[in-house]
Amino acid sequence: MSGAEMKTDVFTISEAGESAAERGNTNKKRCIFEQYVQPCLVELFGTSLFVFVGCASVIGNMGGGVVIQPAVAHGLALGVLIMVFGPISGGHFNPVVSLSVYLCGGMGLPLLLPYVLAQMCGGMIGAGLTKAMFPSDVYAVSLGGAFNIVNKNLGQTTLAEAMMTLFLTTVVCMGAVNNQTRSPGVPFCIGLTVTANIFAGGMLSGACMNPARAFGPAAVANHWSHHWVYWVGPACGALLTVGFVRLLLGDKKTRIVLK
Repeated sequence: MSGAEMKTDVFTISEAGESAAERGNTNKKRCIFEQYVQPCLVELFGTSLFVFVGCASVIGNMGGGVVIQPAVAHGLALGVLIMVFGPISGGHFNPVVSLSVYLCGGMGLPLLLPYVLAQMCGGMIGAGLTKAMFPSDVYAVSLGGAFNIVNKNLGQTTLAEAMMTLFLTTVVCMGAVNNQTRSPGVPFCIGLTVTANIFAGGMLSGACMNPARAFGPAAVANHWSHHWVYWVGPACGALLTVGFVRLLLGDKKTRIVLK
């Protein structure tokens, strides 16, 4: 507990007659809320906003034929959300980011599944809000911002998703988890990474890198064509990152070999 938190506890005026046991129960409930409940709520809320902005940028870009608008919108939204909510939950908003952070030692196992569930629900909420905002004909033409494989080469698309996710999760783990390379500018770096990846692979696979971003609009628009690609590719990329960080790139605390 920090000094500031101790001062707050000391100088809080309790109600008359409140026992030490009652104060202890109150502090315990607050601790459980801040450690487990609040981070999951933040992941739900933040993922909803991210998917909403992402889907809206894709729908609004229909007919433009370029990836500038979705790339900038996704990158800016993610960077801002991580900057604002990172101190509470870590600002994952992505199941494979949560997986890679957990496997690299950046979070505890009890939060992994709740985070993933919160992110999936947030994806559906954000996609549902997008559907409610746009006219039905515009929404239908754009598939509600859902991902659609253009060239039908599933191997190339899966590889593209794996490589782009490898880039993203490497920035996350090295910039936010690894002590030797941790940086306060990591939200900005993650946002730029997402933007760069969409510029690089947006025309090939859509540059998803996020199963929650794929699942939300797919569920709302009922568009499941080759949906597995946006799980397998990002998961493989995240696991590659974990291997590199744990075996080669991490500091002495993070590496599991050659210490």
